[in-house]
Amino acid sequence: MNVFLKNKDYRRFSIASFLSGTGDILFYLAFMTYASKLHNYSLALSLIAISESIPRLFEIFAGYLADRTRNKFKNIFLMAVVRFVLYATVGFLFVAKVSDWNLVIAVVAINFLSDTFGSYSGGLVSPLIADIVGKKDFGEAEGFTGGVSQIINMIAQFVGSGLLLFMSYSNLAFVNAFTFLAAGLLYASIGLKHKKDGQSLEPKEVNEQKFFATMKSSFIQAKKAHGLLTIMVIVALLNGVLVAMSALIPIVMAGHKSTMLIGNYSFTMAVMGVLVSCGAAFGSMFGQQLFRNVSAFTMTIVAGGLSFLTTLATLAAHIYAILPFFFLLAATASVASIKITQWLVNTVEHKILASTMGLLNTCAMASAPVMTTIFTTISGMGDVRYALIVLIVVEVTVLFVAVRMGIKVKKTEKGVNSTVAVND
Repeated sequence: MNVFLKNKDYRRFSIASFLSGTGDILFYLAFMTYASKLHNYSLALSLIAISESIPRLFEIFAGYLADRTRNKFKNIFLMAVVRFVLYATVGFLFVAKVSDWNLVIAVVAINFLSDTFGSYSGGLVSPLIADIVGKKDFGEAEGFTGGVSQIINMIAQFVGSGLLLFMSYSNLAFVNAFTFLAAGLLYASIGLKHKKDGQSLEPKEVNEQKFFATMKSSFIQAKKAHGLLTIMVIVALLNGVLVAMSALIPIVMAGHKSTMLIGNYSFTMAVMGVLVSCGAAFGSMFGQQLFRNVSAFTMTIVAGGLSFLTTLATLAAHIYAILPFFFLLAATASVASIKITQWLVNTVEHKILASTMGLLNTCAMASAPVMTTIFTTISGMGDVRYALIVLIVVEVTVLFVAVRMGIKVKKTEKGVNSTVAVND
């Protein structure tokens, strides 16, 4: 919080992030509610989940392009304007009353493009924030921004649920569009201010290497941090499970209204989002202090166990059993994520920071669209229970692998420390 209060430029970056995130949540809730009312709601909800997860695969390319970009502020602003135009188009599609499935397919495609541009924009922002707050405070800054974003998203869930009572889907799409435009203007104001003062934040050097040479450099530098690549393998497996589970729960909700809904569908989605947001916010804002001496490996293993319990509760189709596990899962996953991010920033060269973060994020996210597609396809073609049973089998396997790899890394670290002590 100190970084946010004392650093005006970081504060503007954060507010821009809060604005665009709020608009996204409002429209996502509205679109999910619209899709849940269609005849084949399972397929519609599955397509939305897939469109949300696949763009994360492109982070490796987005980070590389970001590191090669000289005019970062200009391109961040342009990406915001493009996303404004995309969601304004969605608003007009709703106004035009396009047929249900044509509308769903069009909005899914637009959402896919918007999230892809968002990955590139995120790659542009990360190195600038590292310059503004310093590498030492990067983890704290990311944790604070993430925590507050979750709180804002939590409020947006309730607000969105209420807005759906008297606002149309098109109006919420236009609201989302204008939040991106406002965020873009904030980013532009920071860049113009520093350019006017002659203290440009634009990088003095950019990455000139080819793509594969950059990836090789990123891999070598990340490898120097003992255990970093190992934990990314675990996170990649676990992340695929988490994203698939997040896609399956709304399907279970739509099919078990008597035991899974609190009031109505949109309100239940909002309640679940609120608890997940609270958990993620708690982990982001206080996790570093509360679990300072707990390793990222331990937090990841705990998250794996909680994902298993959440899926069991989902299979039982009782929302009050799902919610507490999902809260704890969000909190532990946030703590692990911040620890890994700070570890990464302290390890790699600044000029390939976005590329390295993109590489590791892509590795972590690579399993998400694959698993989401597989499990939602199983659900769409048969019964969601079959998908959940297979998911439980995968979770048990992932947890076993996580524990084995964690023990192996811990033994290796003890061996290295013992050797150093003897030499001393």
